[in-house]
Amino acid sequence: MSDSNLANRASIDRERREILQQVEEWLEIPMLVLSFAWTALLIVEFVWGLFPLLNTASITIWIVFILDFMLRLWLTPQKLNYLKHNWLTAFALLLPALWIFRVTRIIRVLGIAPGLQGLQLLRVLARINRGMKSLSGNASRRGFGYVVALTLFVALMGAAGMYEFERNETGSTLTSYGNAIWWTAMVMTTMGSDYFPKTSEGRVLCFLLAVYSFAIFGYATAILATFFVGQDVNHNDADIAREQSLQTIQAEIAALRKDIQSRL
Repeated sequence: MSDSNLANRASIDRERREILQQVEEWLEIPMLVLSFAWTALLIVEFVWGLFPLLNTASITIWIVFILDFMLRLWLTPQKLNYLKHNWLTAFALLLPALWIFRVTRIIRVLGIAPGLQGLQLLRVLARINRGMKSLSGNASRRGFGYVVALTLFVALMGAAGMYEFERNETGSTLTSYGNAIWWTAMVMTTMGSDYFPKTSEGRVLCFLLAVYSFAIFGYATAILATFFVGQDVNHNDADIAREQSLQTIQAEIAALRKDIQSRL
């Protein structure tokens, strides 16, 4: 390939990246809103079931996400690299097709209940991933507000999943979505609960919630510590203390210099 062709190719790739960046900026807020709406619809489906209108809305949002993904894939110069870093998003967009084309009915007829529950777990994780991706795109610095919003999102979605998996189990205390939210909050704040999940999917989800909580509360502790240290640094008494410490150090250095000179 000649130098002119390489230059043209580089110019086209640069233009594609600029257009892609502009498209992502335009779509950030709409995609965030749609991600939350899509997640809310899954919670409604698990707890109360979807009416035809809500089911149509869920399918419409899914189609919008597919078009958004295809547009980004078409615009990006390095398509294989994009797919490599967004394979989970692509997988999440394939899952709804199983419900739309009634594949789950076939699973029920065949009596493969564990397979259906496993798919439900994948749906929960896929929606959480979609929400996390949208949130991270709208909070580039990932500050404390991002952590709070993400934790609330994970808690609500995790509670819906636990309710779906555990509500029909013998001795389950997760018989309502409200109880599931309370149980999830206790797990995520490391306070624990008397009820232990009985289904495999519930145990996996419980473990993932605990891992997330362990990581996120360490981050929150660091944020709070930084805040209090910053408050102390900005306090007037802190300035006085620093000045006194500096004077003490200077006096000790002067005394040490004088002692050395007297010995020479």
